[in-house]
Amino acid sequence: MIPLLIYVAIFVAAYLIVTKVVQGAGVKDYTSLKTVTFGDESAVRPNRAAGVISILTIFVMWGIFTGSSLLPGFLHAPGPFLGTTTFTYTAQVEGQAPDDATVTVIVHPRGESQEAPEVDPGEGFAKNDSVAIAQWRTGLVNVIKNDDISKSDGARVIAIDGQKIAPGETVKTQDGSVTLSDKGTPNFEPAKGWQMEPLYLPAPEAVWTRSLQILDEGFRNFTLLEHLGFSLFRVVLGFLLGAIVGIPLGYAMGLSNWFRGWFDPIVEFMRPVPPLALIPLVIIWAGIGEAGKIILLFLAALWIMAIAARSGVSGVKISKVHAAYSLGASKWQVMRYVIIPNSLPEIFTGARVAMGVCWGTVVAAELVAAEQGAGMMIMTASKFQNTDIVIMGIMLIGVIGFGIDMLMRAAERFLVPWKGKG
Repeated sequence: MIPLLIYVAIFVAAYLIVTKVVQGAGVKDYTSLKTVTFGDESAVRPNRAAGVISILTIFVMWGIFTGSSLLPGFLHAPGPFLGTTTFTYTAQVEGQAPDDATVTVIVHPRGESQEAPEVDPGEGFAKNDSVAIAQWRTGLVNVIKNDDISKSDGARVIAIDGQKIAPGETVKTQDGSVTLSDKGTPNFEPAKGWQMEPLYLPAPEAVWTRSLQILDEGFRNFTLLEHLGFSLFRVVLGFLLGAIVGIPLGYAMGLSNWFRGWFDPIVEFMRPVPPLALIPLVIIWAGIGEAGKIILLFLAALWIMAIAARSGVSGVKISKVHAAYSLGASKWQVMRYVIIPNSLPEIFTGARVAMGVCWGTVVAAELVAAEQGAGMMIMTASKFQNTDIVIMGIMLIGVIGFGIDMLMRAAERFLVPWKGKG
């Protein structure tokens, strides 16, 4: 919740500063002077400042909640407790007055071993104890073990730092919390702060360092570029096969009642089926080799491209068709000069969606006996809890996918310059 609130606050502040202060005092261009902008696609263009600030915000928040050394210390979110702390427990046994003892807790960095320090046992039947616990971890403190009166004699913990406690309850202490187990043993949990544990989210510099290492040494007998190259080849080939079959199928469904009636139930049945659900069937049909992976990606793109082409044909304005016929155009000329050009915007939109789905599917496709590929690299790293490699792979897939999308947008602007212009 706290990261979300910070993100919303940065968004609002950046919006007000950029749009009201910086751009509000700048030079007005033609688009900003348009009187009608709502619903006009030509009036909505990406704000470059917003894009840059958005990316920077994500990386800054990543650094804030991981304690990154790339940011000054005052920007770090409160981190986990590290050092020495104490808490007092109160033990009670029937027939005697309650007695207090102190537990000294050494919280050390995760990955480093440290022995519990020796402490003076003190007076009374409850003796002082010590324990060493790693950051983000918990530790049971068997406080009764070295006491003069044991559990078998009826001794039990009734309070922590003067606060009453019963089995299953938790009490906050100065630098953490103590939960009494069902058997009455205190379990100390050091304060975790707001930062993420590196096991779940390493700092940006850790991911960058591991990326350079993988780029230099490779991963599982293949270089990083080879892993990405195999994934890119599979995605592009599966997408192209899906487009080659799906676009003509969509045109046929949009132009023929018979084709529409025949294929529409099949397309609408397969459209909501996730490609991942087809993995067992594809393995049975095509095995675990490259053919099975390509078929899975082909099916991921096929239905999207068919629906996009069908939608593009159905969206062609009938007035344009009538105008072409009135000028003496043949059916082929209507198809060539009216239907195809006016359906291309929908097809490009579908292609961008299909490419994104293919990138999401390739990770699962490479789970099946793959020796190369970004998906294989991510899943293998996850088994060994190498979160930095997992994040590196996800970021690389996202960057490549974004680059492909930019290329497709550029191709759309070049091939369909009339999009959004009536």
